[in-house]
Amino acid sequence: MKPYPLVTWLVLSAALLRAAPIPAPLETAICVYGGTAGAVIAAVQATHLGHSVILINPDAKLGGLSSGGLGQTDIGNKRAIGGLARQFYERVAQHYAQPAAWTQQPFGSYRSIGQSATEPGEPAMWTFEPHVAEKIFEDLVRENKITVLRRERLDLARAVEKTGARLNTIYLESGRSVRAQIFIDATYEGDLMAKAGVAYRVGREANAEHGETLNGVQTRHATAHQFFPRVSPYIIPGDATSGLLPGIATTGPGAEGSGDARVQAYNFRLCFTDAPANRIPFPKPAAYDEKNYELLLRNFEAGLKILPLHPADMPNRKTDTNNNTGFSTDFIGENYAYAEADYATRDRIRAAHLAYTQGLLWTLTHHPRVPEKIRAEAARWGLSRDEFTDNAGWPTQLYVREARRMSGSYIMTEHNCMGRAVAPDPVGLGAYNMDSHNTQRYVDTHGYVVNEGDVQVKVPSPYPIAYGAITPRATECENLLVPVALSATHISYGSIRMEPVFMVLGQSAATAAAQAITEKTSVQNIDRARFRAQLLSDKQVLAWTPPPPAAKKK
Repeated sequence: MKPYPLVTWLVLSAALLRAAPIPAPLETAICVYGGTAGAVIAAVQATHLGHSVILINPDAKLGGLSSGGLGQTDIGNKRAIGGLARQFYERVAQHYAQPAAWTQQPFGSYRSIGQSATEPGEPAMWTFEPHVAEKIFEDLVRENKITVLRRERLDLARAVEKTGARLNTIYLESGRSVRAQIFIDATYEGDLMAKAGVAYRVGREANAEHGETLNGVQTRHATAHQFFPRVSPYIIPGDATSGLLPGIATTGPGAEGSGDARVQAYNFRLCFTDAPANRIPFPKPAAYDEKNYELLLRNFEAGLKILPLHPADMPNRKTDTNNNTGFSTDFIGENYAYAEADYATRDRIRAAHLAYTQGLLWTLTHHPRVPEKIRAEAARWGLSRDEFTDNAGWPTQLYVREARRMSGSYIMTEHNCMGRAVAPDPVGLGAYNMDSHNTQRYVDTHGYVVNEGDVQVKVPSPYPIAYGAITPRATECENLLVPVALSATHISYGSIRMEPVFMVLGQSAATAAAQAITEKTSVQNIDRARFRAQLLSDKQVLAWTPPPPAAKKK
């Protein structure tokens, strides 16, 4: 038989593709988009309130940063956390109450310290290994019979179908679609929010916009996580004509307090261990380039005498290791494109952060210009063999500290954090410092390298977060809630953006979604008194009551 020419096969193939049936939309009452801790808690609350729910996880693992290495819970004040979020940390305590949980150290020998310390007799525990958190999230979806679509991402081209201000259907890359009455975007990035036509911001507002003092460019706070004095930024020290070392901006920082599109640095939260049988030594990356770490080496030579990492103790001789000092795991200035990027670009940014981190750890353990004492301390640690087993001990969840932030019905600001303004219709409390990591690295007027953007200012007490901060403006979308990429200025988001708070806000968002369905109204028009009553019934903490003063010893 004579074969068909190529053009005929192409025509036939196109016809077959046109004839292929389009999968019918999956139907649910509430659709939660995201795999973060806040997303899981939102899905659990939806089922508790009797509604069907589909949880769409763009990744494979559930829990976001809570299962991605952030085991030392950033919290501010533990008494501000209630509801399902507190139940999560109580499950952590129940896990570690079992002697079998202690595989690398004796039962009872671990002591958490610092802000995440567990008090004697406390029913919750605030430090944990990544795989323990992941198991708890998996248990929650299994126990509540939640439908989870894994590795399903929003189709950025087709994205959504809306009728007026109502979101009807979202489309996924696989060809699937999901139709729901209410949607919740619980991603760090706010992709669904953006595609639904909701207004948002990326970067730092000018102080003048909301009458703040800690937003925008902040060179006057350049004290923490800073270089030692007189570190040269040039390839040949002191020679401006030789060019700048990698990662240093070619322009000045900008006017003090002015707004810009820069985003505070991302990193990976790393789970190290010093248990020999469970330890994987840090490998040398294939594409290692010493010049990427020249500023680190010069910082040692300028006077740095400590390991530029912050390894906080976790159970079983492990750590949650974070950024510390002027040159560390934060990959400053290399994430500006992330928030608005397509998936391929985000993958490249994530891979670049991982390669940078791997090179940093190899440098600290092997480079002869690193002081011998520091090399010995770094070499004591390694990756944990029993964590992130599908990725050779490396986490896959990038710490997206901040990406898009919704411009919603109410915008949280520095004034809320400091108690100068009180948010209406609270859905939870924030309590952490106003915390921004460094945002850029530049050359100061004396010709030395300086980091800019680090702000760490305590809040006077826990403060309410407005319902309007998780709801869009009604004219933009009437059936979407955004509990993670919520409506806040850069500096107030730096206080709110903590994992237990995202869980609290996820539960509140699902409560509002259920009520909007019951009342057949928009999320903006639900009965606020009834909403508050449900939140309180579910043991959410909506107002701060200071603890009674400790009794004086006689």
